Amino acid sequence: MNKSKILKPLFIIVSVMFVIPSIIYLLQNKTVFLFNECMNFFLNDTNRFIQVITYIVLLTILTILYFLIIKNRKKIFKSTKSIYLFIGISAFIFIFVLPFMSSDVFYYLGIGRLDSEYGQNPYYTTIMQFVDENGGIGKYIENDTVLIQGYANVWTDTTVVYGPVWTFICKIIAGITFGNIDFALFIFKLISVALHILNCYLIYKITNKKIFVLIYGLNPFILLEGIANVHNDLYIITFVFTSLYFLLKKKNICLSILFLAIATSIKYFTILLLPFILIYHFRNEKSLTRLKKCIIYGIIFVIFVGITYLLYVQDLTVFNGIASQQDKVAKSIYVISNIIDDQFNNIQGLSSLINIVAMILFIITYFFTCIADLIKDKIKFREEMNIANYFLLAFIFVLITNFQPWYLMWLIPTMMWQKPANLKLIIGILIVSQFANVVFMLMGEAWQNGAIFVLCMLIGTLICTAINKTNKKSKLMKKENII
Repeated sequence: MNKSKILKPLFIIVSVMFVIPSIIYLLQNKTVFLFNECMNFFLNDTNRFIQVITYIVLLTILTILYFLIIKNRKKIFKSTKSIYLFIGISAFIFIFVLPFMSSDVFYYLGIGRLDSEYGQNPYYTTIMQFVDENGGIGKYIENDTVLIQGYANVWTDTTVVYGPVWTFICKIIAGITFGNIDFALFIFKLISVALHILNCYLIYKITNKKIFVLIYGLNPFILLEGIANVHNDLYIITFVFTSLYFLLKKKNICLSILFLAIATSIKYFTILLLPFILIYHFRNEKSLTRLKKCIIYGIIFVIFVGITYLLYVQDLTVFNGIASQQDKVAKSIYVISNIIDDQFNNIQGLSSLINIVAMILFIITYFFTCIADLIKDKIKFREEMNIANYFLLAFIFVLITNFQPWYLMWLIPTMMWQKPANLKLIIGILIVSQFANVVFMLMGEAWQNGAIFVLCMLIGTLICTAINKTNKKSKLMKKENII
């Protein structure tokens, strides 16, 4: 008997075990209306220690099975279709896991409903403002549970913090839900699964390697953050992958930067990829011609992004919500400087000062790297993605003050071209972030706990690095017949 064949059913069984707390919650409450049990695996505020232990055990088993399936993939999967089918089944299971680590999806739906049903511009009117000024929750609670769920969200008093493409997507999804939060959440998750499978397809079309499909498609980090917790970063990587597909497979730079512009109009970080895509596409041109064409298509990219803002822009305050993200401090290295601020009153504004210095250094380094890249003689896509990946890492871990684990999804579109050791490290970091999150599951979401989260991330990353080096050394010793 092929023992590797048991890995697939075991993976499904453990995935189903993630669903059980959600099923129990739904049997008790009949609805997700007013569900707000973030950072509670059992979806209640009791037995936090038991919740953490249960979550860690399940996540550990799922992670081990994930790596074993990748290792034994040739024995387990006989065709590409069988890979897609298994990924689809696994992803569909996580539709039924309620978002126990984040309530952002309810904010997405709330702003979408505010826009689609009530004709309000969510860049200028908050959910709280609209509801309070129009009769309060009593007027809407029976007929529009989507809006009221958004009203109960932590972001209810904030205008939209995302780009206009995302707001438009939310408008469409919320518009077909008839104000029913249960139906709305299911539709949102169903779309996420569809995009997840589409991403697997794009990965295979771009790389022609089944292993990358499995690395992405069965990753516990993606299943939890992208599908269970329904983060919009899944949509971003779909548009980035589509951009790369048109760049590499269709040689169509216009469609490539169009889809990159769409991704940027959800979250702005993807603009960091633009120079490397343009430089690669015009790699056979002379340096001066390459520079001119990069500038021209860079302007076209800006026009594409600008057009999306025409959906909602009235004045420059349209960017207020987006800018407000950087004013918050959570789960990042800046938590430590904030704690120092609290302890030593004479060091006020330390976080802001460090962030400004880091931003200036980042911009200078990024600018001169792009200039150096422009004048290179030989340009390879793998090298471009390596450079882009380093800047994404710096952006995520050094510049963002309000870091969240799901931001690590931003590394996925570029990780296919990393060196094996770096690829393994990125996969490790993705999964480590899910273990580090138990800090908040155990201790609550106070921002001070972010310091412990950062420490856990650092220790986990060091462990992954050490394992990589040990494995590399072991393979080298075997190759040289030392052992």
